[in-house]
Parts: sequence; C-alpha cells; structure tokens
Amino acid sequence: MSRRNAEGGSGVTTAAVFGEVLKHFREAAMLTQGALAKEIPCDRSHVARVEAGTRVPQDTFAKKCDEILGTGGVLMRLWGRIDWYPEVEHPDWFRRRAEMDEKAVALREYQERVIPGLLQTPDYARALFSRRGAKADEVDSRVRARLSRQQRFLADGGPLYVVILDESCLRNAVGSPAVMRDQCAHLLSVGQHPSIRIQLAPSDLFGLIRPRGSMSLIELADERWVYSESLDRGHFNNDPALYQRHFQTYDVLRADIPSARESAALISDAMEGYEHHGQARARRGDLDQEQLQRRQRRQLHRNRPRFPHRRPRPRQQNP
Repeated sequence: MSRRNAEGGSGVTTAAVFGEVLKHFREAAMLTQGALAKEIPCDRSHVARVEAGTRVPQDTFAKKCDEILGTGGVLMRLWGRIDWYPEVEHPDWFRRRAEMDEKAVALREYQERVIPGLLQTPDYARALFSRRGAKADEVDSRVRARLSRQQRFLADGGPLYVVILDESCLRNAVGSPAVMRDQCAHLLSVGQHPSIRIQLAPSDLFGLIRPRGSMSLIELADERWVYSESLDRGHFNNDPALYQRHFQTYDVLRADIPSARESAALISDAMEGYEHHGQARARRGDLDQEQLQRRQRRQLHRNRPRFPHRRPRPRQQNP
C-alpha cells in the first residue's frame, strides 16, 4: 500500500489533519484517549501523540480505530493519502544509501544480528536506538528516518526485495519479548507481499557458505553496487567482478537454506517462543512477588515483641 500519490509528489494532507480527524471521531464516540487506547490496545500517550500530529501511526492503528469508532474506513483512506515523512534527515554517512533505496529496481540483503532497517517495526527501531544512548528526540527523529525508507518497498508495485536473515537476527533480544514477538509477526506479514521474500539461514545448518558480514546488493537501472557498513560508516563498491562474486555467493546460499515458506514456519516458532517467554516472565514475577510477601510475613512474625507466658504453678499436695 502506497502512502504517496502515484506521481511521487507530496502528500495531500498532513499528520496534524489526521490527528484532528481521529480526535473528532473519538470524541463523537464519547471515548477518552485512555479508553480508545485500551480498545486498540496501546498506550494512551501513543493516541495523544497521534492526535497531536507528532507520532507516525501504522496502517494497523488506523484500521483498528476505524473499526472501534465506526468511521466507515475514513481514517484508513486518509492514512493512505498522507506523506508521513516529508522532512526526515538521514545521517550524513547513510544519505547516499537512502538515495539509492529511492531508485533501486531490486535489493538483495544478507543480515546478521539485527533485523534490517527496511523490515523493522517502530518499537524495534526505537529499542535499538535507545540502547545506543540516544536522547528521546534524537531517537524519534532516527525512527522516522528509518521508517521513511520502508514506504517504497512496501508499496504496491514496489521493487524486488529479497532478504536472508541469519538466525542470530531472531535470537538477539532487542527491547523486550513483546517487541521481538511483534517484530516476528511483522516479518510474517510483510513476507506475504508479492515483491518481498524473506529466508532464514539456520545457525545449526552445516556447510553453508555465508558472506563475511551483513551486506546489500543494490541494483539500479544502470548500475550495480555492493554495500556494507562498519561503525557509523557505509562502504560502496561498483566493481562488476566483485558484484558478480557476491551475487553468486548470495544465490548459492539462498538455494541451500529453507525456502521463504519454510522460513516463515521457523519465524513463527520464534514468535511463539517470545510469546511464551513473556508469559513465563509474568508468572515468574507473580511467584517472586508471592515469595517476597511470604518472606515479609515471616520477618514480621520474627520481629514481633515477645511477651513471657505465665505458666500455671504446680499444685501443692496436702500432707
């Protein structure tokens, strides 16, 4: 689904207008922000920021609000006509890669440890940037920039996008079990897109010839580029022989690993694992709380003041 018009021009409305329309329907339904958030479900602050025009909502958010508020699909249609990212700023070292994404006719990626940016959920991206020590406003800016790159690849008729995920991408815990569960669910969802294929390279599959690190094979109309990253730096190479060598390694790896359909089953297993992990942690939290309460009761019992008990004196027998 495209969030830009067919000519690639600017959006016909703004995020602030979407927020005002959402607020109108919410108030007409006599719901508070908290009540709507509970129905979605999400945090009340998320609804407040969407209404204020400072938070970019996902299409699932708009669709759910339509259902709850009975708008007849108005919010979803409006969401689809907004250019949510007209003024995003990419880091200087990454700007060239972002510009290539805007023109790519095909993109093939191999990724280790973290989900590639084009497939990240907002919460996953936010957790990544937050753990790197970025400030809150900087995190929001970086998340907006990252999500802006996804529009073209998720749009109808978008370029071919083939991704091989090393299993470490699913095992490297980011954010929380809920964040990882939702990220896995997002992979399963976008993997159904006609121009997107996601495959998993299991860690226990011997004999695989993997690239030496994460990389992208970028195909433009008249150019081919190999892209990789080091710390805060992008590396580009358009040597045809190098591109062909990496392309062949990539093709062989794709043939040797589970198919996209088989990989979806493995991703689903990982998602269920995070679901159970979250439930188990909640149960452990309840048990820990119960044990704490027991210890406190025992401590109170031991610390109670002790009073001597009067024992009955033995009766004296009459001679």
